[in-house]
Amino acid sequence: MTGAEARLAVDIGGTFTDVVVEHAGRRTTTKLLTTPEAPERAVIEGVGRVLAAAGLTPADLALVIHGTTLATNALIERKGALTALIATQGFRDSIEMAYENRFEQYDVFIDKPPPLVPRHLRYTVPERIDARGEVLLALDEEAVGALADELARRQVASVAIGFLHSYVNQDHERRARDVLARRLPDLSITLSSDVCPEIREYDRLSTACANAYIQPLMARYLGELERRLRALGVACPLFMMLSGGGISTIEIAARHPIRLVESGPAGGAILASHVAAECGLPRLLSFDMGGTTAKICLIDDYEPQTSRGFEVARAYRFLKGSGLPLRIPVIEMVEIGAGGGSIARLDALKRIAVGPDSAGAEPGPACYDRGGVAPTVTDADLVLGRIDPATFAGGRVALAPARAEAALAGAIGGPLGLATPLAALGVSEMVDETMTNASRVHAVERGKDLADRTLVAFGGAAPLHAARLAEKLAMARVIVPTSAGVGSAVGFLRAPVAYEVVRSRYQRLDRFDAVAVNRMFAEMRAEAFGVVELGAPGAAFTEQRSAFMRYVGQGHEITVALPARDLTAADLPLLQQSFDDSYRALYGRTIPRLQVEALSWTLRVATPVARPEAVGAPPPASRPTPDGSRALFDPARGAFVEVPVYRRDRLAPGARLGGPALIVEDETTIVVTERFDAHVNRLGYVVLERLEKP
Repeated sequence: MTGAEARLAVDIGGTFTDVVVEHAGRRTTTKLLTTPEAPERAVIEGVGRVLAAAGLTPADLALVIHGTTLATNALIERKGALTALIATQGFRDSIEMAYENRFEQYDVFIDKPPPLVPRHLRYTVPERIDARGEVLLALDEEAVGALADELARRQVASVAIGFLHSYVNQDHERRARDVLARRLPDLSITLSSDVCPEIREYDRLSTACANAYIQPLMARYLGELERRLRALGVACPLFMMLSGGGISTIEIAARHPIRLVESGPAGGAILASHVAAECGLPRLLSFDMGGTTAKICLIDDYEPQTSRGFEVARAYRFLKGSGLPLRIPVIEMVEIGAGGGSIARLDALKRIAVGPDSAGAEPGPACYDRGGVAPTVTDADLVLGRIDPATFAGGRVALAPARAEAALAGAIGGPLGLATPLAALGVSEMVDETMTNASRVHAVERGKDLADRTLVAFGGAAPLHAARLAEKLAMARVIVPTSAGVGSAVGFLRAPVAYEVVRSRYQRLDRFDAVAVNRMFAEMRAEAFGVVELGAPGAAFTEQRSAFMRYVGQGHEITVALPARDLTAADLPLLQQSFDDSYRALYGRTIPRLQVEALSWTLRVATPVARPEAVGAPPPASRPTPDGSRALFDPARGAFVEVPVYRRDRLAPGARLGGPALIVEDETTIVVTERFDAHVNRLGYVVLERLEKP
């Protein structure tokens, strides 16, 4: 079979590895347990499995796109390389001083996140550049060379170089890199001016250290994955999903692996925005629940919210400021430890608590019968009848209900004097409440409302909990797209080849230097095009420009859209109006007679992605025949009730059914509660509509 347009996507999660191939209008998927000790092993197995099922060979593939949580996990679990930092003399403790504030004001035993680079591996050299980029003290190259012997003695594998104000003048960082590279050719070197050429020293150094920390690990993994795919016979380009929602080459990913953080969830947000356009619903809440975490993302005007900042490895659950800040382009979302593998326990007050720790793929939930003994959300869903143990993950993962019951009874039911189904219900309700609260906080922090939005649910566990989450959030509609269990991987196939470049250059609007700004954008454009043309040579590209602006004297900036062209002095009223409109949208007002300044500028280049047209009128309604029945625990009755079970692949567009019911497929199960009816739209998506107003 010829497969010139066959495209394959792989998403590695903390518990499952998802693989999707699309060819000739058909989609073939598989889900298998992640192999943490060698992640590429599950990838190769999954690729072989979906290609065989689709009747394709590795040579038929035209494109492979990969997203992974490995970078995130390495930062959270502190499993990166032995890393050193070289800073300007007198500034080695900047990454430990951080913002010099208390993110938890009333905790006298506050636990700050330890830096990735311990103090004994933080070195300094004499040099100094000012905020205008002028050299105040020349770089002491002999001091840099002397550090090479010390780094070798300590067997340092990677080093971050972060000098003051290098975002405006990279010369000293580049010269220091060249000195070390000549002496230590195998040393991985990260420059802060490469990964984060932005103002604010702590954020820049934190991002550089994080990139250096994971670079050897990710370079080895990506190299081994590429080698094994080539050995399998895959000759097509291999792209990596980036956290900002675009895809780029494996070479860029190996050099800047920090941009892979949150790459998997980014694919899910892209899928949700695609569903929004297909269904003509500009305002959605994306709900992605996998085996390890749940991700919530707001979709407005068919686009996910984006940001330039992200925190990883928070020491305090959900508390901003307690993690390691990263300044990278990201799709903005809240991620919480509430997945199928999240572990349930009783706290000191004998309250049920769930997560954030997860059983992962090894040993996995108790019901996997792979050595896990702690109860998890998946164990609770199995006991409640939401999961068929014989067909879980397409029947490739056999579940042991007795193990789940024993784990729940021992850790939850017994101590609380509850029957096992009620213990399972308690676990399910707690994880649903955790996700509900996270959704509300995420929306409120951004001045958004949830009640009039549609919930789009995907990921292996999300359809199991989506209806209950919608009830708690007073949302009237839930959409579960096709291949929901591998939704993030499907989203990869909708992503553009894209790259974003940022620069910090101070400009006041009343002294605006259009020539300097245009020169800076020309350099940024050349860099961005140099990256995207590697991934899509000869393709057409769109360009987006923006500035981070604020009133003079303020501490933080807002994002302001700019025209994608050279600017002139005549554009000053346009820039002022754009800032006023953006500021008013956020804060409801502007401040008269205050001057405006810009600190940073971004340019994003991407291949255009056509927005799909909204689906037409609903198809004629029909009543499907159930494929069987199963006992499902009914919270209102406190007992199991027999409910119809439908195979999703047998539900034609127009099919309508009432709850309670279960709609099953290989990668997930849709739980239709009694407060919802369900129907299948023209795209094959299952739509749950609430029977009464919230």
